[in-house]
Amino acid sequence: MADGDESPRTATGGESPRVAELRRAVSRLRRELAVYRGEFAELPIAEDELAALHAMTSGAAPEPDVRRLRRSLLTVAGALGSVSALAPALSQLRRAVDDFG
Repeated sequence: MADGDESPRTATGGESPRVAELRRAVSRLRRELAVYRGEFAELPIAEDELAALHAMTSGAAPEPDVRRLRRSLLTVAGALGSVSALAPALSQLRRAVDDFG
């Protein structure tokens, strides 16, 4: 299998490493957002979109839809982009989505 093609499955559970990394990135950002002390109007939007991303990585589908991932990333980035405290976790999410192409 060439680089950039379908990712290999792991021996346990049949999950691809990039789906596992996406799940970790979503979980990290959700945790950091939950403890963030600031108030901002876009918080519900970010939380809803992160919940949708979590559902995409927890479902029966082997790989999430790339267009949907990108749209979710843009929505989350738009909602959280000005919150510098969340920038590292948001960057991890962006890298995880970028792994899907």
